[in-house]
Amino acid sequence: MRVAAVSDDGSTLNSYPPQHITPVTETAPERPWAIYLTDREHAYRLLCFDLDGKTPEAAEAAEQDAAALARLLTDAGLAPVVCQSGPQGGRHIWIALREGVSAELVHRLARLAKTLHTTLDLSPIMNPAAGCVRPPGAPHRHGGSSTVIDGKLHSLTRPSGTEAAVAAAVERLAQLVNDRAATERTDTFSAETEQDDRKHPHIPGTKRPLAPAAAAALRADAAAGDASAVLWRVLTGAAAAHWQYSDLARLLDTAPGLEHARTRREHGRRIARRPDERARVLRRQWDRAVAYIASGRRVVGRDETFDARADAIATLVLAVQGRADAAPGRWNRGGGPADRRVLDALSILTLQAVSADVEADTRRLALMAGIGRETARTALLRLSEDGWIVRTREAEGRGAAHWKIGPQVVIHSNPDEGRSQVAHRPPGSGSAARNALLLELTNRLDSAAHDLFTLGALGLHAGNVYARCTHDPLPLAQLARLTGSDAAHTVQTLTQLIEADVLLLSRDGWHKPAADRRDAAADARGVTGRLAARAERYAVERELWAWWQDELDWMNTAPAERPKRPAPGQLVLVPDVGPTPRPIHPRTPYGRADYRAARCILTGTTPPARPRPVPVSDAERLIIDILGATPIATIPFPDPHDEPQPDSLEGKAQRSGAQRSAAALS
Repeated sequence: MRVAAVSDDGSTLNSYPPQHITPVTETAPERPWAIYLTDREHAYRLLCFDLDGKTPEAAEAAEQDAAALARLLTDAGLAPVVCQSGPQGGRHIWIALREGVSAELVHRLARLAKTLHTTLDLSPIMNPAAGCVRPPGAPHRHGGSSTVIDGKLHSLTRPSGTEAAVAAAVERLAQLVNDRAATERTDTFSAETEQDDRKHPHIPGTKRPLAPAAAAALRADAAAGDASAVLWRVLTGAAAAHWQYSDLARLLDTAPGLEHARTRREHGRRIARRPDERARVLRRQWDRAVAYIASGRRVVGRDETFDARADAIATLVLAVQGRADAAPGRWNRGGGPADRRVLDALSILTLQAVSADVEADTRRLALMAGIGRETARTALLRLSEDGWIVRTREAEGRGAAHWKIGPQVVIHSNPDEGRSQVAHRPPGSGSAARNALLLELTNRLDSAAHDLFTLGALGLHAGNVYARCTHDPLPLAQLARLTGSDAAHTVQTLTQLIEADVLLLSRDGWHKPAADRRDAAADARGVTGRLAARAERYAVERELWAWWQDELDWMNTAPAERPKRPAPGQLVLVPDVGPTPRPIHPRTPYGRADYRAARCILTGTTPPARPRPVPVSDAERLIIDILGATPIATIPFPDPHDEPQPDSLEGKAQRSGAQRSAAALS
C-alpha cells in the first residue's frame, strides 16, 4: 500500500508518492493509506469509482451519481460496495474481481461512466500502473475515515466479479450514453449542416454512392408496399451519403423508391400529386431526414460495421487527444491556444464523419473554434508543420482541403481484424465511445468559443482555461498541468476569470458557478455579438464564392448548353423542384467580376458609385486600335477589400478563375 505524504508543517497531503510504499501488516498506518487496483501484470483485481464531493452541491451530485451507478453495476451482475470516502460527502464504489480484467475494458467502462456521472474522478481507475485509492476504513486527511454505507464488506474479501459482468456493465452504459447523445445533439442541426443555393440543408462532405440498403430502397417498387417507409430509407441514406436535395429532385419523376412523393394513397389506390405538392412533400421529408442524420439519432443496428468503425475512430481521436494532453505547454503560448481549438474542431469533425479524412474549410473551423478565418488558416499550417495533422487533398473549386488528424495513427480497413482487443468491445460500446468523445469535445469547445474569450476581451487562452474548469473545484496544480502554464501564469488567468465573475474560488480550488455567467460578462465588456457578426460575414463570403464558381461553370459550358439566367437581383418564380441557375454575376465596366456589387446584392445594400473611365485622346485610341494596348492609367487596380477573401488554400483557384473570365470576355 501507499501512505500519504506530509508537508513541512506536518499537515497531511492528498498525495501518495511511490517512495511511501509499505507492506501490508496487521496494524494500519495512522495517516491515510491507499491500495493498488491492479496486480503485478496490471490486470484489474479491484475497481473503484471515486466520486468527488468537495462542495455541498458536488456532494449532493456525488450521492446521486453513486446511487445510479451502483444500481447499474448490480444489474450487470457485480456486487458494489458504496463508501462515504470522508467528511466532505464524496463516494467510493468498490468492486472486487475474482479474475484479472484487462485495462482496455476497465478504461472503456470508466470513460462511459464519466460521460453520465460528471463527479467521477478518472485519475485512479485510468492508471493501471500506479492507480490507488483509500479502501474502507482508511482515514481521511480532513478527519474521519472511509465508511461503508451500502453493500456487504465481505463482497470485497471474497471476490465474485467477472470479466463478463464488467462487459455487461459496459454494454448497459453504452446504451445510456447513446440515448443521451441522441437527446443532447438534437440542437446540432445548424452546426453540422450547410445549405445549398436554394436554402435546402445537407450534410457537408464528399458525395458518395448510396449504401446498399438505401440504393435498394431507391429501386424498390414502393407503390406495392409502405411507400412512406421506403422514401424515408432513401432520404436518410442519401443524407448520410452527403447527397443534396437537388440530387433527389432530379430523380423525383423516375425513381420507384420516391413514389410517396409522387402519389398519395386514397381509398386503396394511389393518386398522383400536383407538381407543387410533389416538391413540397419531398422538401419537407428531406429536411426531416437531414435533421435526423445530423442529430446522431440514426439507428446503428442496421449497419453492422458501424460500431467497429466508430470504435476505430474513437480510438484514433483518443490517441490524438491523449498525445495533446501530454504536451500541454504546446498550447499555452503564441498561437498555441488557437492551435488546440482547431485540433479539437478537427477531432469533432472526424468523429462526426466516422472517417479519418475530413473536408474542412477555414471558415467552418473558425466558427467552431471561436476564432477568425486567418487565425484558423495559420493554425492549420502550424499543426501540419508539427505533425499533428496532414493535408490529404488540396482545395479545388468548391471543395475545401481535406485533413487527417494524427497521421502517425493507422486506421485499419477492417477494424475487427486489425485490433486484438476487439473481444473486449461489448455491443454498442464503439458507438458509445464515439458519442462520449463528441459530447466531451463539443462541450469543451463550446465553453471556449464565446464572445468573452475573443481578442480584445479576455483572449483565447482564458477561454481554454475556462473550458477545462468544471463545477467541481480543481486545485491549482491540476489546472496548471491541464493548461500547460506555470503556477504564476495560471493564477493570473484564473484571477482574470474571477474578476469577470465567470469563475469562483473555494477552499478546494477553482470551479464554475451553477449558472453560466459568460453572457453577462461579455455584455459588461461590450463584446456581445462578435461571433454572431463574424458568422454573418462568413455566410455572405460563402455565397459570393459560390456565385463566382457558378459563373465560371457557366462560362466553361458550351453556349448551346448554357441555361438561361436571370439578371442580378431578379426573382425566379418557378416551382422549387430542382437547382435554379444563379443570376448573372455583376461585372465592372472593364469586364472583371464586380464583387462589391455582388456583395451589395446579397446584403441588400446600395453599392458605392464607381469612378468613370478616364477618357483617352485620339493618339491613345490609335495606339490601342493598332497595338491592342491599354493605357495603364485606365486599368482599375483591384481593391483588396473588394473581393471576397476565400480560404487561402482556395485563393489560387479564385484568382485563376478571375483570369480565365477576363480572358474569355476579351
